Amino acid sequence: MPPLCALLTTTLKRKYLSTVTQQVKETFGAGPGQAGPSGGPPPAPAALAAKVRTLAPSMTRSMQRVAEAVAGDPAGCAALTVTGLAELTGTSEATVVRTARLLGYPGYRDLRLALAGLAAQQQSGRAPAITTDIAVDDPIADVVAKLAYDEQQTLADTAAGLDTAQLGAAVTALAGARRIDVYGVGASGLVAQDLTQKLLRIGLIAHAHSDPHLAVTNAVQLRGGDVALAITHSGSTGDVIEPLRVAFEHGATTVAITGRPDGPVAQYADHVLTTSTARESELRPAAMSSRTGQLLVVDCLFVGVAQRTYDTAAPALSASYEALAHRHRR
Repeated sequence: MPPLCALLTTTLKRKYLSTVTQQVKETFGAGPGQAGPSGGPPPAPAALAAKVRTLAPSMTRSMQRVAEAVAGDPAGCAALTVTGLAELTGTSEATVVRTARLLGYPGYRDLRLALAGLAAQQQSGRAPAITTDIAVDDPIADVVAKLAYDEQQTLADTAAGLDTAQLGAAVTALAGARRIDVYGVGASGLVAQDLTQKLLRIGLIAHAHSDPHLAVTNAVQLRGGDVALAITHSGSTGDVIEPLRVAFEHGATTVAITGRPDGPVAQYADHVLTTSTARESELRPAAMSSRTGQLLVVDCLFVGVAQRTYDTAAPALSASYEALAHRHRR
């Protein structure tokens, strides 16, 4: 074969192999439309930003750079190959693919499709988001607008990131439970009380425990057929994790509502329900920002249980309303 022809053939082979190699890197064995790492379908484009906000605190710094890049410039990143995004973020191709999988996509190719869809949505004329940072000298009208926007974003992010399969399993366990114990301290303790009060009104036996000693001594009484539910935004609150661990070891079905699905609480939870990780600020601490998402999950649990137990829940709700009706009459 003449040298020139040999050179052209070699060049074409290299281009072909380069293309194939790139596709393998981006896909890593997973094709478009396949299920994500959790077993469910890949997140919708609109849920991508919410996923990034929720999972970023649990990522490595290099993975955070990738996540921040795709959330900040979906259109630009959608045009990049896996190698291009790795170079842009100063990371490796493996880190890019790991980040894609952590966000719920089988491979980088699926993430690029979601980025393209998100970019198209953003270019459709939607109004830009306002900042939710509250300054000391902000007028009260601005405070109202910023808090309302932040609450709305927290609810949207929590709804987008909530695993409905896990939610359904938790509802099933609660609906058939002999007894339900709920653990939470501080602001999460208030959410725990909210859930138990709702469950009591539809005839279920539920108790909220904010005292860590009482929580543990009650947890040792739980058995199979009982449910223990822990609420902790950080996922690492010892006073909540300990009774959940005890309940888990005694055979109860355990559920965790947390903003850190990879936190210590998850190792003792049969079902993990993730809430949005809202940004903190000096005038809006985590206790405020986390409560909104937790209350949404609690309401989803309650409504789901009420649906499953409607034949008994409806009369119980009616009876509780009638019992208090005279207190509301003038």
